[in-house]
Amino acid sequence: AVFLETYCSLSQTPNIGKSAMFARNLGRVGSSLLATVQKTSNQRFSSITRIGVDDPRMSKIVVHNGTVYLTGLIDATLPDVEGQTKVVLAQVDDLLSQAGTSKSNLLTASIWLKDIDRDFKAFNSIWCDWVDQENKPVRATVQSPMATPSILVEIQVTAATDE
Repeated sequence: AVFLETYCSLSQTPNIGKSAMFARNLGRVGSSLLATVQKTSNQRFSSITRIGVDDPRMSKIVVHNGTVYLTGLIDATLPDVEGQTKVVLAQVDDLLSQAGTSKSNLLTASIWLKDIDRDFKAFNSIWCDWVDQENKPVRATVQSPMATPSILVEIQVTAATDE
């Protein structure tokens, strides 16, 4: 109790170094307690919302501190990158809508193409028609082997909420 009262009073001061100094003075046990208190304190002040949690491996959407994170999205039903890209971008629109935001609030886009030499131009054509030209995200596109042979493109985005 004395440790927590002292930690709380020190952590309220503008000099954050005081709490670290206090933990150092208490040794390994004090540092461990301080880390536990800080972790608990940080968790208490942040909220995480998970949407689309039916898949045992991942959530489709995670919202934290005004940022929306989408899982990597694919389509393996169509035989070409243009068709798959259109389907994936429709999924992006749908998931962003479920999270209360839109492509106008995109922050980042990560794109994986199975064959960048063959598909980059076609992908860009679809992307440029879809993306909000007034609010383009930062973007990275790389070539990558995919989980199955029929997947030609995977897209993962982050966006700000409409706050």
